Amino acid sequence: MSLAVAMPSRARAIEIQEVTSPKGITAWLVEDDTVPIVNMQFAFRGGSVQDPADKSGLANLASGLLDEGAGDLDSKAFQTRLDNLNIKLSFDTGRDAFYGSMKTLTANADEAFNLTKLALTEPRFDDEPVARIKAQILSKLRSDETDPNELARRAWAKTLFGDHPYARTGDGTEESVEELTGADLKGFAERNLARDNLVVAVVGAIDAETLKGRLDEVFGDLPEKADLKPIADVTAAAGKTAHVDLPVPQTSIRLGGPGIKRDDPDFIPAYIADHILGGGTFSSRFYREIREERGLAYSVGTSLVPFDHAGVWVGAAATRADAAQEAVDLMVKEVKDMAENGPTDEELADAKSYLTGNYALRFDSSGKIAKQLLAIQLDHLGIDYVDKRNELINAVTREDVQRAAKRVYGEPPSVITVGPAAS
Repeated sequence: MSLAVAMPSRARAIEIQEVTSPKGITAWLVEDDTVPIVNMQFAFRGGSVQDPADKSGLANLASGLLDEGAGDLDSKAFQTRLDNLNIKLSFDTGRDAFYGSMKTLTANADEAFNLTKLALTEPRFDDEPVARIKAQILSKLRSDETDPNELARRAWAKTLFGDHPYARTGDGTEESVEELTGADLKGFAERNLARDNLVVAVVGAIDAETLKGRLDEVFGDLPEKADLKPIADVTAAAGKTAHVDLPVPQTSIRLGGPGIKRDDPDFIPAYIADHILGGGTFSSRFYREIREERGLAYSVGTSLVPFDHAGVWVGAAATRADAAQEAVDLMVKEVKDMAENGPTDEELADAKSYLTGNYALRFDSSGKIAKQLLAIQLDHLGIDYVDKRNELINAVTREDVQRAAKRVYGEPPSVITVGPAAS
């Protein structure tokens, strides 16, 4: 299956092919022979929410170790092979997925795909790299204890999600990371890296028939099914407050509340509402009222966060401590106004123009294209989404945005602050 997508003038047309290997592994492919490079992005559904409650940070630690030795290559030999051939291989974790990325010159493709296979199917988790990567994570966790933005992010998650796995930091805690072992890491790989939760996107100088063989080569020896624990859906808390005392000159602010998930019919209207409220940076209400008009914050904004098991929205700002309450009051006021009145006709028209015109910039490099195709697959949006996305935005009416805004912003937001105690 393939779909030709005509992007706006700032990006060339792309053709997305759905490729299925003999072993049933599916990938979306965009062939591009402009330069002799292959860029592969892949993900395994699951992510840090799959960490056992007493082993938080496990997925994050694994992401730092899969390329630190595999098969008969120890950490130094594996990394040297990558460096000598200019192969970029990395891993990362989010709350709902575990990510991998590989980029190589076509001349080194054989070795690049083989090293990716080894990292996924024969990771070593030797004592030395485990201790080294743990030390790096622990150093960051200690630094985070005095970082207002990180403390605000943690408090926001805990306040909104309570005892749900989304409340836990993906980095883990000092105590949990200290206790993680090579056996824990091997268990993570066995449970989470499988073919049935795998999503793949490939862009570059490779054709469909060649890719079929590469898919089986890299992923064909993984277990057929992942052993993922079920994660319950959760509704984020509204109207709560929390403060973390920290003796710093500025106060970090987080707002948030229940949102909507990506498959909700109101997501696109809500996305437009978010852009107008705070997601549009220089054009948003938050930017205008809080930074431009009053100079209370250097950066301020909002975003929708559609997790697999919850929809949520977040607003963020940092301001001097004596102006924190004024900034919070202004943010809450703008949230309430958006919920009650929606956008103006001018705001809606400007948002549509920006969001549709800017979309092509997400496809102006092979790496960006691969990331977009991966995200679209993870969100179950369909291979034709790139082609119809701007049409979906243009079809939204003011009434649609007002309805979605009331759903997302209609309840009082939870407010989290990190900084000096109020005098």
